[in-house]
Amino acid sequence: MHTDLPLQYITIYFIGGIAVFLYGMNTMSSGLKKVSGERIRSLMATLTSNRLSALFVGSFATMVVQSSSAIMVMLVGLVQTQLMTYSQALGVILGAEIGTTVTAQLIAFRLNDYALLIFAAGFCLKILGRKPGYQHAGEALAGFGLLFFGMQLMSEAMIPLRSYTPFIESLHQLKNPLLSVAVGMGFTALIQSSSAFVGIVIVLAQQGVLTLEASIPLMLGSNIGTCVTAAIASIGTFRAARRVSLAQILFNVFSVTFFLCWIPESVTIVRFLSPGAELPRQIANAHTLYNLLMSFAFLPFTPLFGRLVFLLLPDKDEELKLIPKVWHLKKSALNTPSMALSFTRAEMARMNKILGRMLDGAIASFTGTAAPFDSIFPSLPTLQAVKMREEKIDYLETQVTDYLFKIVEQPLSDRESKEAFALMNIVKVQEEIGDIIEVRLLNLLAEKETLKVDLTTQGKKEITELYTNISGEIHLLTEVLREMNPEKAAVLLEQKDHFYQLKQDVEYRHLKRVEDMVAQSKLTHTIHMELMDSLRQIHEYNTSIARAIQTLRPGREDAAGGRER
Repeated sequence: MHTDLPLQYITIYFIGGIAVFLYGMNTMSSGLKKVSGERIRSLMATLTSNRLSALFVGSFATMVVQSSSAIMVMLVGLVQTQLMTYSQALGVILGAEIGTTVTAQLIAFRLNDYALLIFAAGFCLKILGRKPGYQHAGEALAGFGLLFFGMQLMSEAMIPLRSYTPFIESLHQLKNPLLSVAVGMGFTALIQSSSAFVGIVIVLAQQGVLTLEASIPLMLGSNIGTCVTAAIASIGTFRAARRVSLAQILFNVFSVTFFLCWIPESVTIVRFLSPGAELPRQIANAHTLYNLLMSFAFLPFTPLFGRLVFLLLPDKDEELKLIPKVWHLKKSALNTPSMALSFTRAEMARMNKILGRMLDGAIASFTGTAAPFDSIFPSLPTLQAVKMREEKIDYLETQVTDYLFKIVEQPLSDRESKEAFALMNIVKVQEEIGDIIEVRLLNLLAEKETLKVDLTTQGKKEITELYTNISGEIHLLTEVLREMNPEKAAVLLEQKDHFYQLKQDVEYRHLKRVEDMVAQSKLTHTIHMELMDSLRQIHEYNTSIARAIQTLRPGREDAAGGRER
């Protein structure tokens, strides 16, 4: 780039370089997450039993995914769904701070001259790769190349500015450490990536416009600014999940406050540990050293720190009721399978009651009879309560399934073995009913709101007729599950023809209105038909549950045999 380029072209180069750099960073992270995202999530959920292992898991996960922000969002989700406790997350947070320094170390290698070659190799691998693993790896490699190409554009844009007096004078303001921290914090919060901001700092240093002394406070600020991603992800979550975000903020604010008092000493230590290294490498080493010291210094005090965060953000009684948890499953009963199975039936009967309340709220929203807020949780709007209950169903399905697997590890009678495996099938069906209500019915409701149409008065009555039939089935199955009563299950199966006759009648009446050119029926035709089909699916799942229970009748083979003796 020529040094006499107009300022607007310099600005375009620099902003374009930032855009390419950030896009490359995002593409690289996206590719790496696709390659290993679910395995990383599983790793964090299972290997965080103590503080040290949690720290190493957090470091490794962030190194693999190349995004501490992504790891923090995963942590919020894991705590929200109770796959990890808040206290386990503290060690992972500290590990993520270490893992994020790998990106800065890679950037310091100055591979700008090979950027397009790396991108081309990644592009070819993504396009020509036969397997998804190769394609995702190609995406990550292409992003890595774009990252360095963006750095090259930014670096070239900086060349004329080295002698531009207003720019040099503005950089002099960064001699104030507090201002530098604020700049680093604000810019990182804007781009939501501390690694990306450190890369920009390294580019500025490469062109001689930043010193090591000025770079360190900027990096300190970036560690606080990166907390914004987890803070956004925690909005609307339970307090345990929000404590994850608060802990990250406090970790970084405390450590940045401490290190600000020791910047001259930090510079001396970094230069001592990096003899002969160029400034970009020294900046990367400073970033690594700070995060290593902070993480290992805090690690012994995580229990105390956890209690402090809990005091700042304690649980609320009302919110505790919303958090999914089991009521009936007891580990102490596993040695007595008959008792453990009775506890399982009680939990699954509770799941059925939750499904009934979900269906009540969803259908009432279609028929215009829904109350603004839930009757049991008055702080929740009706549709939000439906989604909350679906989360409970997902959680309970996992817990019940795990409990049943533990039961079948015990010595069981033939009857107990058949019942355990029947319950495994039933709990999966219950989860699928929850998905229909939460996904399909609420999506239909959203479509109705978008189109600003409403079912006809007669159509609402017909949907209510079908819903009343389904609701009766769910209430009956709640009793059947609690007692595991095959005779009562047979009653539901005997009524299945009644439902199909009713559905056929309701469908005929609706189509007759469409044929008679009733405008409102024509507008809502698709929604009306899909709503009826969703209720049919729920009926068939109810029938499947009843059939599974009926197979436990004495003298009848299991579901796979299907023949009476």
